[in-house]
Amino acid sequence: MNYLDTIDWGRLPDVLTFSRESPMIFSSGLFLFCALFFLPMYMILRRTTTLRIIFVALFSLFFYYESSGEYVLILLFSATMDYLIGRAMEATDDPSRRKYLVCTSILVNLSLLSYFKYFYFLLDLLQMALASLGLSSPLDVPLEARDYFIPAGISFYTFQTLSYTVDIYRGEIRPLRRWIDYLFYLSFFPQLVAGPIVRAKDFIPQIHRRPQLLKAEYGEALALIISGLIKKAIIGDFIGANLVDQVFAEPSRFTGLENLFAVYGYAMQIYCDFSGYSDMAIGIALLLGFRFNINFDSPYQSGNITEFWRRWHISLSTWLRDYLYIPLGGNRKGKVRTYVNLIITMLLGGLWHGAALRFVLWGAIHGVALALHKLYLSIFDHFGWRRKNPLRIQRFIGQVITFHLVCFAWIFFRADTMDTATMVITQITDHFTPEVFLQFIDGYRNVLILLVIGYLLHFTSHRQEQRFRSWITERSFLVQAGIFLVVIFALLQIRSADAQPFIYFNF
Repeated sequence: MNYLDTIDWGRLPDVLTFSRESPMIFSSGLFLFCALFFLPMYMILRRTTTLRIIFVALFSLFFYYESSGEYVLILLFSATMDYLIGRAMEATDDPSRRKYLVCTSILVNLSLLSYFKYFYFLLDLLQMALASLGLSSPLDVPLEARDYFIPAGISFYTFQTLSYTVDIYRGEIRPLRRWIDYLFYLSFFPQLVAGPIVRAKDFIPQIHRRPQLLKAEYGEALALIISGLIKKAIIGDFIGANLVDQVFAEPSRFTGLENLFAVYGYAMQIYCDFSGYSDMAIGIALLLGFRFNINFDSPYQSGNITEFWRRWHISLSTWLRDYLYIPLGGNRKGKVRTYVNLIITMLLGGLWHGAALRFVLWGAIHGVALALHKLYLSIFDHFGWRRKNPLRIQRFIGQVITFHLVCFAWIFFRADTMDTATMVITQITDHFTPEVFLQFIDGYRNVLILLVIGYLLHFTSHRQEQRFRSWITERSFLVQAGIFLVVIFALLQIRSADAQPFIYFNF
């Protein structure tokens, strides 16, 4: 029997047409289907540099079209504009013209980002200001008429393209000679829609290098993809659908205990979701011969908030440090200015995540916490009280405090409105009802099992992760394929709906 005859080829145009309800993601069936055609062709073209670059760029544009539809044109516009600006900066020695060019790149890219992410947010602020003066806004747009769709990953590729033009302006890199090479860099599909944010100076040297996949790298890539699928599609999605989403939809219907565990659940869900995507992106890129830097380093093991931001979303935190915090003055202009710079950086980092006051508040919590930790270190250093190597109990206490501070901030990040966030906190503080703990365990047994497994895996040492990668690498191809199929089968059995978009999909 020819299985190709069983496929309804007439539905293929519909499947390959963009749908807001089912965008292409790594854990979707459409991506796995496309990968069956992409990978063999990539292997055929791997020795022909230009054809390989064109092929991957076209596939990346198709991938982005399946994620954002016609907004792929915005990506093409940004790639073309910044490629030309980069070449123009190289062609001139006039400092004022170079500054004009880089400012043009910053202004245009941030204007596009602001329009898609912040137009209605700024419009609402304007209407509130006018209403307080007794005036009406001429730009009033009814809620039901608003189009809230945000092109997938626009924040990520905007930061990437800005780092390219800024680094050229600083003289840290030279511009690419060919437009297709820059399009390849900016649109590279593994990290296009949800990061990590890959710097041009890290990626560009790898573009023309012939892809070589050694056995160790193949094992590492497969282990990363498997761990990413387990984190995102098995642990994160299940906890989100069966606890977090239900509680945050209507917190007042649930006890304080359920609200508290929903917060703990969201902390694990967003970690599994985002680090799982990063694992898959890094693994897929490695299969194609490109190595990305680590993006998550067991962040909930952090003993303080500063350490947390060295471990959480590393590509974003270092971008904010290099292109915002340091240009603001960093820690070079006195202690008070350092604290202010930290708070401003995190406020803008919060706004980068979304156009809502709750994201600004999330950023403010982290900014103030970072400033207070900096002040704490300064005071203890002044009196000579701080140990370079804290006692184990001190570090444990720091980990507990840091984890719960991060969880508290996650409430505002996850809640749809400030009222929802307030209700979650109120339920936890005023309606905790610990006496329902046994009923809670009975009602959420599977969720709690996965939650415990998630935290246990999170606190597993790096040595164990390396052992897993080594174990995968040492297996035969058939065993590796069998393990991958088992993971896919488990994914299909556990999830109760279609593949869930990544949380950071619209950031």
